[in-house]
Amino acid sequence: MAKLNVNIGALSLKNPVMTASGTFGYGVEFEDFIDLAGLGGIIVKGTTLKPRQGNDYPRMAETASGMLNCVGLQNKGVDYFCEHIYPQIKDIDTNMIVNVSGSSPEDYAECAARIDVLDKIPAIELNISCPNVKDGGMAFGVTCAGASSVVKAVRQAYHKTLIVKLSPNVTDIAEIACAVEAEGADSVSLINTLMGMAIDVEKRKKVLSIGTGGLSGPCVKPVALRMVNQVAKSVKIPVIGLGGISTAKDALEFLMAGATAIEIGTANFLDPAVTIKVRDGINEWLDTHGCQDIHEIIGCV
Repeated sequence: MAKLNVNIGALSLKNPVMTASGTFGYGVEFEDFIDLAGLGGIIVKGTTLKPRQGNDYPRMAETASGMLNCVGLQNKGVDYFCEHIYPQIKDIDTNMIVNVSGSSPEDYAECAARIDVLDKIPAIELNISCPNVKDGGMAFGVTCAGASSVVKAVRQAYHKTLIVKLSPNVTDIAEIACAVEAEGADSVSLINTLMGMAIDVEKRKKVLSIGTGGLSGPCVKPVALRMVNQVAKSVKIPVIGLGGISTAKDALEFLMAGATAIEIGTANFLDPAVTIKVRDGINEWLDTHGCQDIHEIIGCV
């Protein structure tokens, strides 16, 4: 068996396979399907400072080779997470990582600070694709200034491994990655969903309640792979790749493009055991090709 462990900053992963936020609940929902301890990490659903109801239905739509969603970060808030969810997940034997969202740098920082005190949460992932309410609704992650403002505020309040999830809806994602690295990010994960739309031709109206949503699934993989490769060549911090990964071959492509670890998202809806299958497939490929350590292929392209 090949050596699969990798490091994301101070975070040690037993293998490079993690779950993408919003596609794996809080992890416990998948206990009947897989051994959660067999994963490198689990990134739980998005958490905000205050409870959020999310958007009106319909908020999901199937597309060719993917799906659209505009769930809107529905959750019961960080205090509920700390009091009710954390006790359920703290003893899972893998890295339990919380995805943090907000509508201002102050919101992000306060949410992160409340998670910082939880001993068994070794890292957070910042979702900077959220709209900045003080700036007319433009997502923080689409400008260097916006992304930097969030990371700077959170870095002062949070003292463990800080992963920043980048938006692909930008002109130059490497520029954004460099900006968050400069403000103290320990790692970047990419890509978040691409903005898309679906129309019901019989009703002559948009399918999703708010018109647009995030596109994910196999259809975004080529875009994600290109962006991961660009960012990996531009920053010194580890890159986590995601976007359309559903097989070991997909994961290997991201690792070869420069990702140190990967996240699996939409594929979890189709096969709840896909993460373990991808982990085992990576190991099988390494063995077949005479590789004793996964680092032999990371960034080889």
